Amino acid sequence: MTEPLFVVGTTGITVTMAALAGGALALVLLAVIVVMVARAGSRRTEQAEREALRAEATDQRLSGQIGDIARLQAEAVGRLHAMHEALAGRQAELALSVNERLDAVSRSLGQSIQTTTQNTVENLQKLNERLAVIDTAQKTIADLSQRTIPDLALQVTSLQNVLSNKQTRGAFGQAQLEALIADVLPKGAYAFQHTLSNNTRPDCAVFLPDAGPLVIDAKFPLEAVNSLRDAATEEERRQATQRVRQDIAKHVTDIAGKYLIPGETQDIALMFIPSESVYAELHERFDDVVQRAQRARVMIVSPTLMVMAIQVIKQVRKDAQMREAADQIRGEVGQMMKDVRLLGERVRKLQQHFGHTGKDIDDILTSAGRIEKRAGRIEALDFDDDASKAGASGADVLPSPIARRLSAAE
Repeated sequence: MTEPLFVVGTTGITVTMAALAGGALALVLLAVIVVMVARAGSRRTEQAEREALRAEATDQRLSGQIGDIARLQAEAVGRLHAMHEALAGRQAELALSVNERLDAVSRSLGQSIQTTTQNTVENLQKLNERLAVIDTAQKTIADLSQRTIPDLALQVTSLQNVLSNKQTRGAFGQAQLEALIADVLPKGAYAFQHTLSNNTRPDCAVFLPDAGPLVIDAKFPLEAVNSLRDAATEEERRQATQRVRQDIAKHVTDIAGKYLIPGETQDIALMFIPSESVYAELHERFDDVVQRAQRARVMIVSPTLMVMAIQVIKQVRKDAQMREAADQIRGEVGQMMKDVRLLGERVRKLQQHFGHTGKDIDDILTSAGRIEKRAGRIEALDFDDDASKAGASGADVLPSPIARRLSAAE
């Protein structure tokens, strides 16, 4: 044991010294190991604390993200409710507008049907009245056919007596004029013995649309014409001709002076001759008298021409009524076009609202899909106690800090 194992310099190293030296070296190594283990434990503790702080920060970020998700969900629900209310309001307005239009069309159609029915009933009544008149005429004709020739001669004599009297002849002409006018024109389109502003009263005044009345006066110069027909000598014929000219000129002057009132009546007046033969006689032998009457703005007409003139007046009144109805229809069509344009604008606005609503729903679905994806990624996170795994997952999955907040569209 005292023998040296080897010599270091001048000192010999024995087994005991070598053992002591090895023990001391072992103690030093043990101390170094203990110190290293203590330092490693301290580092682990600090790292565990850092991981705990990082996990707490991660939990706070997750809590903030969940709060944002909840807020976005609440906003999406609110927007859906608002869009539902707006859509319901638009649908109610559209339904109300359509119902109003349908009610207006129904009322118009009902009034049109009622008017048509009323006109049909009136026309049927008029037709029945005319049929009754025709029946009466047929009965009268049958009675006349059954009468004897003396009875007919008596009636002809009675007619001659009527026509020979000036007053009865005037009444006959006026009655024929009234029958012709009342048979063609509706009531209210004419007036018999109408009083003018100068207190004169013509036999008939026919009212024209947007103008003064057309004056018609019946004259029957039968005596002068019969004198001309019965004249046997040249002197009698000359006197009869002069009488006819004087009578016609007097009638024309009376009509032009009494019944042509500027600004009140028409510019012309009609002198009705209730006999086709007398009218033909005047036009055949007294053309200058007829032209003088025309220059005086008095037109001489026969029963046939009177009917034609009344038919023209009737057509003029009908055209005026049609123009008035056309103006009303044009006005109604204009209002209808405005309503159609307004309805089109409202439909286009409603279409835009539907488009915005669809886009908002698509955005909401997109945001919901992104929220689902983020929730799936959050659920996929694995928080392990192992520091290395936690550090790796925290560094790879959730970057810290979060770069931005979620927008409403997302």
